[in-house]
This record gives sequence, C-alpha cells and structure tokens, in this order.
Amino acid sequence: QVQLVESGGGLVQPGGSLRLSCTASGSIFSMYHMGWYRQAPGNERELVARIASFGTTNYADSVKGRFTISRDNAKNTVYLQMNTLKSEDTDVYSCWGSFRGTNYWGQGTQVTVSS
Repeated sequence: QVQLVESGGGLVQPGGSLRLSCTASGSIFSMYHMGWYRQAPGNERELVARIASFGTTNYADSVKGRFTISRDNAKNTVYLQMNTLKSEDTDVYSCWGSFRGTNYWGQGTQVTVSS
C-alpha cells in the first residue's frame, strides 16, 4: 500500500509563490505517474498537473505558465511550484499517484491565496 504525504500548503498573498511537496512510500516510485489535483467545497476535483513516470508533463490551462510540476525519484518526491498565485487558486490540493491502473491519493493540503 502506497502512502502519499503532502506538505507546503498555506496562506499566501496574490502574486506570491508556494511549493507543494508529496513524498511517497515504497521503492518503485520512479514507475508511478504522479500529479496534483485540487478541489474546492462543492466543486468537482480537477487536474492541476501531472508528470508521467518517463517525465512527460501536462497542465490545466488555468495554470500553464505559472505552475511547474517536477519529480525527484531519488527522494520519492513530486513537487508543484506555484508562482503568480491568484485568489482563484485557493483550494485543497491533493497528491495523486498511479501504477498499473491503481490510484493513490494523499490527504490534501490547503492553499489559500488572499490579501
């Protein structure tokens, strides 16, 4: 059973930056597709960014040019660098991992963008 633990959320002013981290248990992290999703109360969960096991990335249109997803397989960690944050980026951000069709989710971390 893979466990995903997120960190790095918090309160930031509009225009600011945050970096989220997600560390996975297990020894085959490099074979997992990883990503970040977000969800506000009453809304559906939406994809923010994903990075495949071989490194290909894709992003939601709303975050392209502002957010960057990356991974460090030696540390079993995936990152989401969020720049030029907007109030509409306020959400609970959850780490996602997938291996051979099985999905895993972290507990989520709150990101609040407010002055």
